[in-house]
Amino acid sequence: MTKRALITGITGQDGAYLSQFLLTKGYEVFGAVRRTSSINTGRLSELGVLDEINMVSMDLAEITNIQRIVEEVEPDEIYNLAAQSFVQTSFEQPIYTSDIDAIGVHRILETIRNLGAKPKFYQASSSEMFGKAQGTPQNEETPFYPRSPYGISKLYAHWTTVNYRESWNLHSCSGILFNHESPLRGIEFVTRKISLGMAEIAHKKKNRISLGNLNAERDWGFSGDYVKAMWMMLQQKNPKDYVIATGKTHSVREFAEKAAQAIDLEIEWMADKDDEVGVSKDTGDTIITVNKSFNRPAEIDHLLGDSRLANNELGWKPEVDFEGLVEMMVQSDLKRVEQGAVWF
Repeated sequence: MTKRALITGITGQDGAYLSQFLLTKGYEVFGAVRRTSSINTGRLSELGVLDEINMVSMDLAEITNIQRIVEEVEPDEIYNLAAQSFVQTSFEQPIYTSDIDAIGVHRILETIRNLGAKPKFYQASSSEMFGKAQGTPQNEETPFYPRSPYGISKLYAHWTTVNYRESWNLHSCSGILFNHESPLRGIEFVTRKISLGMAEIAHKKKNRISLGNLNAERDWGFSGDYVKAMWMMLQQKNPKDYVIATGKTHSVREFAEKAAQAIDLEIEWMADKDDEVGVSKDTGDTIITVNKSFNRPAEIDHLLGDSRLANNELGWKPEVDFEGLVEMMVQSDLKRVEQGAVWF
């Protein structure tokens, strides 16, 4: 019998890759999107899966809408990837972020409980919940210390998922995913800002990229690898939460250096008054500048994940390394800029 999956946030990076993966597994995929004047399906189109998705209108702010859609679709699995996912924006829109990222998850879980604990539920938790990390590396036992409205909202949703599993016997679990990127990442995220910026520099569309905290360190992996872990979690007999990460950390500075190398530039860092600038070793032209307004009110300096539990129990391991990820993103953006098709 064909399984049905309902994916919220299907038009995002992870939603697109997860859709592609589940379709290869023979699933019937339903994509939940908010009813708006325009829906950005570009990522699904780029992966060639748009025509295979059944789109439904669902808003995490409205529980009766959630209930109606879940009853109509009758999914075997729900993957909740919908969120206000930009950390910087969460400082400007904390109430909206909380309503969607925290209470929205509660609405889905309450719907599932009222339907007799079916379907299985996956919650997209985040390494941002660790925030001011209380131990390194971070694993399933590391205490949480979120440093943004986004991280706080994700933590509420995480513990709500645990509570419904323990209180109502729901097959609900969370994947505590560390930073994962791809050519489908939105241009508001620093990794895509860098890869697109380098592509534009290569094509002489711009001269430099302005970044925030160059020393912020993250555990960066490939979204296409991470969505497989989501599916693996829901196939387990006993639901459990898992950290998904590469186990290696790199700084924004390193990401910029690797992206520059992908367009045959070598960056040299030099002092410029109170800040650093990155200049081309060959020409001396400034490639990277620092704009402190991009820094968060409460910064996270270092995140490093320990996914040994997922490695051992799920058999999951990342396939794309840091260098491969950066190269993939820059090469993709080089093609887009050349074709004049930068749309997300």
